[in-house]
Amino acid sequence: MFLCFLFFSWSFSMAVAVAVAAENKTIPVNVGVVVDLDAQNVGGKIFLSCIKMALEDFYASHAHFKTRLVLHTRNSKHTVVGAASAALDLIKNVQVQAILGPVTSMQACFVINLGDQAHVPILSFSATSPSLTSLRSSYFFRLTQTDSYQVKAISAIVKHFGWRQVVPIYVDNTYGEGVIPFLIDALQDVDAHVPYRSVIPPSATDDQVGKELSKLMAMPTRVFIVHMTPKLSNSLFAKAKEIGMMSKGYVWILTNGVGNRLWSTRSVALNSMQGVLGVETEVPITMELTNFRMKWKRQFQQDNPAIIDFDCDVFGLRAYDATFALALAVEQVGNASFDFQKRNPSFNSTDLDTFKASQYGPKLVQALSNTTFKGLAGEFSLKDWQLQLQPSTFKIVNVNGTGVSSIAFWTPENGMVKTLNSTNISILSTSEKCDLIPIIWPGGSQSVPKGWEIPTNGKRLKIGVPMKVAFTEFVKVAKNHSTNTTDVTGFSIDVFKAALEVLPYDLPFDFIPFAKPDGTSAGTYNDLVYQVYLEEFDAVVGDITITANRSLYVDFTMPYTESGVVMVVPIVDTGSKNAWVFLKPLTWDLWLTTFCFFVYIGFVIWVLEHQINEDFRGPPSHQVGPSFWFSFSTMVFSHKERVVSNLGRFLMIIWIFVVLVLSQSYTANLASLLTAERLRPTVTDIKDLIRSGDSVGYMKNSFVHELLKQIGFDESKLKAMTSMEDCDQALSKGSEKGGITAFVNETPNIKLFLAKYCSKYTMIGPIFKTDGFAFVFPKRSPLVPDISQAILNVTERDKTVNIENNWFSRGGKCQDNSGPRVSSNILGLESFWGLFLIAGVASILALIIFVASFLYKQRHILKHAGVRAIFEIFNEKDLNSHAFKSSPQRNGSAGDQVEVKTSPNSNWPESPFSYSNHTDKDFVFLDGQETPSTTSHASPDIVPTTELGRRYPRNA
Repeated sequence: MFLCFLFFSWSFSMAVAVAVAAENKTIPVNVGVVVDLDAQNVGGKIFLSCIKMALEDFYASHAHFKTRLVLHTRNSKHTVVGAASAALDLIKNVQVQAILGPVTSMQACFVINLGDQAHVPILSFSATSPSLTSLRSSYFFRLTQTDSYQVKAISAIVKHFGWRQVVPIYVDNTYGEGVIPFLIDALQDVDAHVPYRSVIPPSATDDQVGKELSKLMAMPTRVFIVHMTPKLSNSLFAKAKEIGMMSKGYVWILTNGVGNRLWSTRSVALNSMQGVLGVETEVPITMELTNFRMKWKRQFQQDNPAIIDFDCDVFGLRAYDATFALALAVEQVGNASFDFQKRNPSFNSTDLDTFKASQYGPKLVQALSNTTFKGLAGEFSLKDWQLQLQPSTFKIVNVNGTGVSSIAFWTPENGMVKTLNSTNISILSTSEKCDLIPIIWPGGSQSVPKGWEIPTNGKRLKIGVPMKVAFTEFVKVAKNHSTNTTDVTGFSIDVFKAALEVLPYDLPFDFIPFAKPDGTSAGTYNDLVYQVYLEEFDAVVGDITITANRSLYVDFTMPYTESGVVMVVPIVDTGSKNAWVFLKPLTWDLWLTTFCFFVYIGFVIWVLEHQINEDFRGPPSHQVGPSFWFSFSTMVFSHKERVVSNLGRFLMIIWIFVVLVLSQSYTANLASLLTAERLRPTVTDIKDLIRSGDSVGYMKNSFVHELLKQIGFDESKLKAMTSMEDCDQALSKGSEKGGITAFVNETPNIKLFLAKYCSKYTMIGPIFKTDGFAFVFPKRSPLVPDISQAILNVTERDKTVNIENNWFSRGGKCQDNSGPRVSSNILGLESFWGLFLIAGVASILALIIFVASFLYKQRHILKHAGVRAIFEIFNEKDLNSHAFKSSPQRNGSAGDQVEVKTSPNSNWPESPFSYSNHTDKDFVFLDGQETPSTTSHASPDIVPTTELGRRYPRNA
């Protein structure tokens, strides 16, 4: 029994142990790792170290998980074949359920196809080429950013410094080519042009690299974007420094393929990269990331003691997160079948076609697609088999001295920012370059390179010039038979040469006439401009007009002449020689207004003077005549009547001033009408020529021909002119005799024509708006802003005036014919309404004051007798006025008799001022009786009493 008890106890213990062991048993899952482990390649060792540390950290925090990843590492040997061989071995012989890697996009391109055949997920943490997306494999997971994310940051750098041309230098493989379409689109968005692409083979020798760099050195562009592997970039910059391309004036920008590893680049390589800018993927700093970096560096140094001064870049962090995600997904799938099932082989199948397909792979793909967590490099979430990233932030770094410094950041929301914080403030604009952290450029310069230079060993510019028969003052091409050379002169040529003298650098060039072998023009001006687009000419200099159509395929400098298209028409003398010419200086409304004011002013003066001035008294006919005579005689200042009242004198001062201005203006205009020519154009509107069907001339090969057709001219009515003499003859004939009615051309050409024929024609317009003459360069040419600035400097100085005088001197023969020559203009009311307004206001004011004063004096009579009595009083003399009071001679003794001098020509008394040696009579009202204050013998012609005085006594 004891033995039985022992047996059963032992059996129970064994059963419990077996159950516990079964419960604690882990499930190994084979996973492949394909990285470059060559001795000179540190990146592969960094990735493998991050993968191993990820597994340690994961299972340390998830010890209860039943699955365990078992790594099987293979060396891809930095080749596509090596990566494919390693993946094939892992899939076929080891039967791994997933592969971490490979490293490069070229390697991934082939390994993806293997994984797709075997249903084995491929998790790449460093294959960044956007072209891999086109493979659309359900078993390829890209767990990093594509290179297309960084192109906006690169274009922002180009825009910030105002560079117009950029040359990309990239490796000739899937990695290099994949980003170029995205990069060019981003550069075009900031108006930067890519004139050339430099492609370097992955295995290029130093001689091959040097040959390509020498080719770039002979080009004017000095801004280069480098997109290649770190190893190839080290060779590139070493060679660039050797041949002098790391000197002042050059700009080098690295993509993040190299930029992410600059912090770990050896000082020997950095010494060749002085002044280089780089784009680096920015990873948010967290406590977990800081602890990991410290732990990883310590562990990596222990495992690789010969490797120093290296850090884990963003691709290493992506490898860590990829391993973490794979471990989570494998645990989620659990203990599924790890078997590989045979596929149906095809006829004549190869070894690759006989791959067995993993039964575990589809489930693992589904689990990976749903995996989310917060990793070291940021949030981990997949969409369409790619890492779904938050808005990417990039750091802009600068290599200077023995290290790398951060100068700015780029965010999708705010673009370039000086510092990066939670609110992304301190946004920079294109005009705030000084706010960037100071940059050390190649050659140790701190000034921003302009981005292009004329190379000293480069080719000379081929500048096309037009072949002209007419208006050769602008461009004249002449063959010098003694030297067998071609001489090119003219106003446009001199302006161009003057602009080149202002440039801070030398610009070698040769003028090439746009001519056929026989010396005639090879085409129209549009054809000449198009040669720049075809790269037959590097520029065109001449009288080239800026038009919208031409600007579609070339760039123009700042115009150096006046703008516009005008027409020339004959002028005729329309001077008036008839008998009524004296009425033409003034318009009818001004004549009528002046006449009305003469009548009105005469009336006002009569009102003001009627009671106190004998010159404005008497029978109605006598009062009307002198009043109008007085008013109209002021026109020639011949009036003899005196104005006694102060209000009348005030009004006359203003009115005489008005009359003075009117008379002087009339005299001047009439003299102009009678003595000067009145030349007027025969046509003033180009649409009149269309309606009348007249013929119009234009200069042969000019763009004006198309403009005239666009506005409605029939082709049969347009005649091409070849010289100024042809234009003169055709205009002299007119349309009726087979000539032309008008000649249409650009403003500078027309002014040159009028300088020769100023007495016969005049200029009308502009009828079309253009931007003037300018020089032509290829689209986005870096020379355009410099030449434009030089043109502004030349035109602001007297040099342009001297050039104009040299080519367009008129010798004092002709006047300016910029418009119709009309020697005088008819004067209208609009020129004098202010004067009439002043006179009108003054007269009304005088009337108001007079009426108010008169009514106030007669207020008692107005109150009791009414308005009629007021009018009767107004019609009588105001004997209390100083005008009717005697002079000092009349103020003698009371006994002096009053002598009256009666006029033999009038039955009416003389003016009070004609009396002499009389005693003034003062009249008062006493109880209805007039009683003189003194006794005198009145003249029989004087009535000392009035009927109104008896009827309206003062005390009534």
